[in-house]
Amino acid sequence: MTPVPLTAAAETAQTILGHCFARPELLMEALTHRSAALDHWVGKTVFSASNERLEFVGDRVLGLLIAEWISERFPAENEGAMGRRLALLVSQPVLADIAARLGLDDCLSLSPSETRAGVSKRATVSADALEAVIGALYLDAGIEQARRFVRSAWGAVIEAQKVPPKDAKTGLQEWAMQRGRGLPTYKVVAATGPSHAPEFEISVSLGKETQTAKGSSKRQAEQEAAAKLLEKLQS
Repeated sequence: MTPVPLTAAAETAQTILGHCFARPELLMEALTHRSAALDHWVGKTVFSASNERLEFVGDRVLGLLIAEWISERFPAENEGAMGRRLALLVSQPVLADIAARLGLDDCLSLSPSETRAGVSKRATVSADALEAVIGALYLDAGIEQARRFVRSAWGAVIEAQKVPPKDAKTGLQEWAMQRGRGLPTYKVVAATGPSHAPEFEISVSLGKETQTAKGSSKRQAEQEAAAKLLEKLQS
């Protein structure tokens, strides 16, 4: 099989990840937004260049590695506290911030119209891409290489997490109640995907402010949406 040549942006991403890919097509796929996806032949196999499949893998790898790290770092904490830490550390706002800090969002391949619109800077796009490159890293080099990258990229965030955070829904509700703003309302915007890999899009509203988020469960999507709305309200 002839190796897939890396673009200049992918070379930059490879440097960010600290790994030279044996299967560079994985990295190229991880950096390709669905707006720029085409079907490519690699050997005798056709694959879609969209990063959505690798995002699916990377989401699970990231969750495992963060859970492992939390259990090591906070051995006295109960499941509830660990769960709140995990939910924050793998949330879309945190992923988007890390992707931007690393410069990963500048490495993405999008359609010309999406590039002009600045889509690569959107939190959902950059967060998805970060998960996708973690998936690519894991498939190319295994769990240890993925662990090395995650612990480097998330180090500052986990160091700053001195106490277990409140879950986003609780935090948003308390913020609203303290200001007499009533209770947030949640609504299922869409439910897609097969039964073994569903995706839910949830909106949360508080007064005139609304945010939406996606997740593999309603609970995850609600937490993501609440985190985004709380961040907006507190900014």
